Amino acid sequence: MKKIEFVYRELLYQAIEKKNRRNTQLELSRILDISLSTVNFALGPLVRMNAVKINPRNLEVIDPKKILYYWASIRNLEKDIVYKTRVNEPVNKIESEMPPDIIFGAYSAYKFKLNDVPADYSEVYIYADEDIIKKRFEEKKIPNLFVLKKDILMDRYKEITYAQLFVDFWNIKEWYARDFLKALEEKINGILE
Repeated sequence: MKKIEFVYRELLYQAIEKKNRRNTQLELSRILDISLSTVNFALGPLVRMNAVKINPRNLEVIDPKKILYYWASIRNLEKDIVYKTRVNEPVNKIESEMPPDIIFGAYSAYKFKLNDVPADYSEVYIYADEDIIKKRFEEKKIPNLFVLKKDILMDRYKEITYAQLFVDFWNIKEWYARDFLKALEEKINGILE
């Protein structure tokens, strides 16, 4: 994930999970441990599309959904896949065999976060250190286990954020990802109302 995406994730985390739409660029820079110029660069498109307003003392998220859609459109999920393999087990069994320091993504994350499954699924996405997973699961063709690079800030959130989950579903090719995306969008709309 690019550093500008850290800014989008944090703004959306604050707006959706924390119900806070005000921040400062300096605060974002400190929280995310990135330069002020990177924060400023990330905010540029958001200001132009009127999703964020920069005031003299702070910035205000005006339209979180615009940020969400913008981030979803620039996210490159494929680029973040660091390992993929096939595990010839049911999804529930694969999920139960994951080490404790991973963060579930996509379908599994939705299931555990929202106690719901809008459609059946056959792939497991996780954010983890690829070396740990490689030791546990040898590489095989026709993958159903996808390991995405876990960035250093993910542990701060303890689990995947609603926004990260949304943009990941947006970029997953399986047809049933749309069912999860639609259900998640309804959940996010309910939170933002």
